[in-house]
Amino acid sequence: MNQPNRILDLLSFLVPIQTNKASSARQSLQRLLLLRGFVTLFSVAGLLIFLSFSSLAVPLSFITALIIAVLISIAFGYWRLKKPWAISNTELFIHLLVDAFFLIILLFYTGGVSNPLISYLLVLLAVTATLLPRSYVYSFALGSILVYSSFLLLDLSVEHDMSGGGIDQEMTFQLHLIGMWVIFLVSAILIAVFITRMASAIQVREMHLARARENEMRDEQLVAIGTLAAGTAHALGTPLSTMSVLLTDLDKLDAQQLKQADIKEDITLLRQQVSRCKDSLTQLIRYYHKDNAEIAEQTSLADFVSDIKDYIVNIHPSANVEFSLNADPEYLVASDLSVRHAVINIIENGIKAATARVLVEFEVSSEFPERYIIRIQDDGPGIPTQVMERMGQPFISMRKESMGLGIFLANAAVQRLGGSIEMFNLRAGGAMTIIKLPLHPEEN
Repeated sequence: MNQPNRILDLLSFLVPIQTNKASSARQSLQRLLLLRGFVTLFSVAGLLIFLSFSSLAVPLSFITALIIAVLISIAFGYWRLKKPWAISNTELFIHLLVDAFFLIILLFYTGGVSNPLISYLLVLLAVTATLLPRSYVYSFALGSILVYSSFLLLDLSVEHDMSGGGIDQEMTFQLHLIGMWVIFLVSAILIAVFITRMASAIQVREMHLARARENEMRDEQLVAIGTLAAGTAHALGTPLSTMSVLLTDLDKLDAQQLKQADIKEDITLLRQQVSRCKDSLTQLIRYYHKDNAEIAEQTSLADFVSDIKDYIVNIHPSANVEFSLNADPEYLVASDLSVRHAVINIIENGIKAATARVLVEFEVSSEFPERYIIRIQDDGPGIPTQVMERMGQPFISMRKESMGLGIFLANAAVQRLGGSIEMFNLRAGGAMTIIKLPLHPEEN
């Protein structure tokens, strides 16, 4: 492993990164250790700067021993992170108490309540309020107030050398300490109450968002299943209708007529329709058993057009449908079974509405270089106004034999891949449908 990779591994371990594998408690402990390390580092830097400008005596041996103890606790914490044991709220609270303990020891030997570092108790209290339940927060807040009050009483019981300032200066200093205590008390109460409530509100909001995401994913899966089911039913409908007509005609013949009639072509057509039904079911089963059905397949544009053309030609042999491909056939396009069903459904709608012919054009234009466009045009009477007004909604068919789900499910399938569908009537007559889907050029 080279040096840059080692540095990246170290940074990824020190800096907490949100992942699906790490629990929230483990990430919280990692943040606590990181905070402890940063505070220790900046405290040492501040001490060195203070010693360079001040002649006051500082217990360096004690501070050195305390820094070593802090480093040992950090090393132990990272060792704990490597273990698979679950991290509880109580363990996180103990780590916060360890930070408070180190701070109390430092304050006891370096000025007590007059040391500005005593305000760091509020930081620890705020961290507790964001990570732990209210019982822990209230306990830590009460303990912090007791610690601050104890240091205050201890400091007030000791006479300070004011270098000739007299009683007035002593009183002023004591009032200053009492004022700091009042501010600390109010801040601790506000943090314990309001930040705890804010943290609870954020957790509730995250739960609602998670549920909303789950519902959205479930709805998308239901729409995908509905699209595939409707597409497969649509694909089976025509072959089954053809077989029903052929079998009805054959059933009307008696034994003598069956011997005399040339039914070879009918049997061949029946076999083709059965094979078409089997292929449709096989495609549906293959799509269902994919490892990740949300990831669209990639196929060449030529194969995509060929699949749709073969289906239309075989199922609607008498329809006048013209296909044209105005793009590089080797382009890779995003597609899946539901999208193919969607395109076929719209083409079949055009066939049913057309007077003479249907034009189906596949192209990639410079205007939309990241998408390929499918234009489906018929010369029929156009889309009725009541249908145009409710385009994309279910159950809006103008035919009694249709449920009216085709356009709705086609739109859902195309949108799921990041595409779009536009439908409008032409001035010269007929209707035009434009489907835009993502295009992925083949990488060398």
